[in-house]
Amino acid sequence: MRRTLAPVLALALLAVPALTACTSDGGSDGESATELLADAKRTLDGTDSLHFVLSSENAPETGSELVGGEGDIARPASFQGTLQVLAMGSTLDLAVISVDGTVYAQLPFTSGYSVVDPAQFGFGDPGALIDPGTGISQLLSEAENAELGEERRVDGEVVREVTAELPGALVEQLLTSEDPSRAVQARFSVAVESGELLRAELTGPFFAATDDASYILELSDFGADVEITAPATG
Repeated sequence: MRRTLAPVLALALLAVPALTACTSDGGSDGESATELLADAKRTLDGTDSLHFVLSSENAPETGSELVGGEGDIARPASFQGTLQVLAMGSTLDLAVISVDGTVYAQLPFTSGYSVVDPAQFGFGDPGALIDPGTGISQLLSEAENAELGEERRVDGEVVREVTAELPGALVEQLLTSEDPSRAVQARFSVAVESGELLRAELTGPFFAATDDASYILELSDFGADVEITAPATG
């Protein structure tokens, strides 16, 4: 009996470290942090539409900056929602529609939409955010030094956190940066079952080169039925 059990016990003892290593280095199904982000990018690039909510922390009180917003994005390059823009010392809620590269906004004290250059308000074309080549999924593919974090629940859904660093130049193109040479710290929350990116928290020199601030992006309603059309202008 002792001779029979000895080899079995030895194999069990050898297997424990290997199982522990898989649990600490991989996701719930053995995925690494990089693989988890790659799956999240494929899911994001494969959806026809999504809803997003953007907020910020430690934003300035002067200048022209994008500090928040909410809306729907649909392929190939459409957006409709409200963006919160800091301008003239106050925060403005701009109703914005973007269709095929043309951005329309309902400016203060007007009743209709006008074609605008979004750069004058401190942001780029929001319709491009869902484009695989220029949009937010780049944050997942360009992440460096990715590490798995804890599993937790977001709105009842189990997510796995991944921390990583993002090239400052890339973040400048998507959002803004006062020092693109500095990396931006990122914390992603990816749904375990669906592979959807539900939250991205970015911290870096967005508004000042020497002071860090944060953008928090929350995504939902992947693949919802969304129809966006260009508004009449006048």
